[in-house]
Amino acid sequence: MTGQRRRILKAIEELSGPFTVEELTAAVPGVGRATVFRTVKLLLESEVLCRMTLEDGSIRYQLSHGGHHHHLICNDCGSITEFSDPELDSLIQQNAEMEGFQLDAHSLELYGRCASCA
Repeated sequence: MTGQRRRILKAIEELSGPFTVEELTAAVPGVGRATVFRTVKLLLESEVLCRMTLEDGSIRYQLSHGGHHHHLICNDCGSITEFSDPELDSLIQQNAEMEGFQLDAHSLELYGRCASCA
């Protein structure tokens, strides 16, 4: 764990809500963009961070609560809530198998409005 990675982790903790790599890079002046990207990749592989694709196609990251999960994304305020559903995951696997498709992984983002914005 290098000093630069520690600074990146501290910045992630201090960022409020989901963030872009650009926002994270701006939060750690003096740390190279490539170092930020490599650290984000490592944190994704370690399941410390999770990656979401917003409805407009932009990518955001946030600290993960761990394990396989999906996301509820509010189109108004931008909040992202994680949820897990083993039955849904089983149905996804079954559908892949019915098509003769070997499923390696999947992600699911649901877009709408959170309870506060609805």
